[in-house]
Amino acid sequence: MPQRYSLEPVVQESTPSIIARKLRYAIAHGEVAPGSQLGEAELARELGVSRGPLHEAMQRLTQEGLLVSIRNRGLFVIEMTDAEIRDMYVLRTAIESAACKLLVRADHVAAGQDLLGKVAEMESAAATGDRAAMSDADMAFHERLVALSGSRRLARIHSTLMTETRMCLTVLQDSYRVDGEWIAEHRGIAEAVFNGDGPLAESRLSDHAEAALARLTDSTASISV
Repeated sequence: MPQRYSLEPVVQESTPSIIARKLRYAIAHGEVAPGSQLGEAELARELGVSRGPLHEAMQRLTQEGLLVSIRNRGLFVIEMTDAEIRDMYVLRTAIESAACKLLVRADHVAAGQDLLGKVAEMESAAATGDRAAMSDADMAFHERLVALSGSRRLARIHSTLMTETRMCLTVLQDSYRVDGEWIAEHRGIAEAVFNGDGPLAESRLSDHAEAALARLTDSTASISV
């Protein structure tokens, strides 16, 4: 009998998905500024694609909440007000807390070790003083926390929220500063996961989210996610 392999099938990414990913990245990193109007004809020329798949990609971003359609005017990139940032953090905290619940029910030791590795990356980034590396390490910790949960739905929703978070960090990049407290907050979450203490992990995550929100809505303060 021929040998059987337990391999997942290769999934080919569609053109609208590729376009949506490129636009999502551009929005997150400030290449397309908040409040900017997106013109289909211009974008189609720049990306070298037809307007059909571009239109589908822009519809996806509208459904995700990254673009907003204004009647008789067109599509615009969202602008993150303090109220919207707070609202985004409510959902982000809920998703990351749900991820923590799943992590401690599974191999929490391995998950905790993985997250502690991300904390080590934060320490290395802080040592360099590279603001971009600091924010990347910060984002990577939270993205990994949700990815380790194994929930594709949580990861999908969280991805959009992290794009919005990245938008905020890009605008306030010059204010980004790392200190021992910032690193300790993430280490505390990772250690709680490692020990399988779900309630403690969620409590520390909630405290961290509140502190991060306060930093993020005050451009004169240090910010982290």
